[in-house]
Amino acid sequence: MNCMILDDDTLSRRIIEEFIQKTDGLKLIASSGDPVEGINILKKHDEIHLIFLDIEMPEMSGIDFLNTLKNPPQIIIVSSKGKYAVDSYEYDVTDYLLKPVEYGRFYRAVAKAFKRFDLMTAEQIGKNEIFIKKNATLVKLKYDDILWVEALENYVIFNTYTDKYTIHFTMKAIEQKLPARKFTRVHRSFIVNTSCINVIEDNSVIIKVEDGHKSIPIGKSYKDKLMQDINLIIK
Repeated sequence: MNCMILDDDTLSRRIIEEFIQKTDGLKLIASSGDPVEGINILKKHDEIHLIFLDIEMPEMSGIDFLNTLKNPPQIIIVSSKGKYAVDSYEYDVTDYLLKPVEYGRFYRAVAKAFKRFDLMTAEQIGKNEIFIKKNATLVKLKYDDILWVEALENYVIFNTYTDKYTIHFTMKAIEQKLPARKFTRVHRSFIVNTSCINVIEDNSVIIKVEDGHKSIPIGKSYKDKLMQDINLIIK
């Protein structure tokens, strides 16, 4: 697993660095005391699988950092205080380590991360599709065939080139199911396949469909993220 450390405590950071170096199966990609730098590192290295994260850091706390991540990798909290444990587990962290960390406790946490990593890897191998329940059957949709997903009250609609599929699901859950490398949320009610976008106007994206074009609104709070997700060249 590729790892990153985010901790403003230099001594603690060095200890975790040494633990990573002596543990087979772990590779340290980056180590920093600055959460903002950590965000930029993740943009450049999308194959980081595990972050060792401190909570109390200047400028941005570990919890604030987690809130910036759409699809976070596994997180192991490394903190001098236990009072943040309850809040951190709301983010499905893999484990919570109290400083000073001993190697035995570190390795138990990493063993949990390895187990999760193996399960996630097995789920991803050979899968470029999602299965949608339609009536009493399961229909396979290739990611490339999904143009956009639209919210409709307590349902979501998958729009493809040839059909529509309505299921009882939340947009948040669907957003977590779809791969972030292919899909981005542009509005509270819309998720689009970025490869299917033909034009981006001031407040909408245009997707080509069989009988013309579909205009999808861009929410103000989603526009910056959309600009990050597309391959943008500005002259």
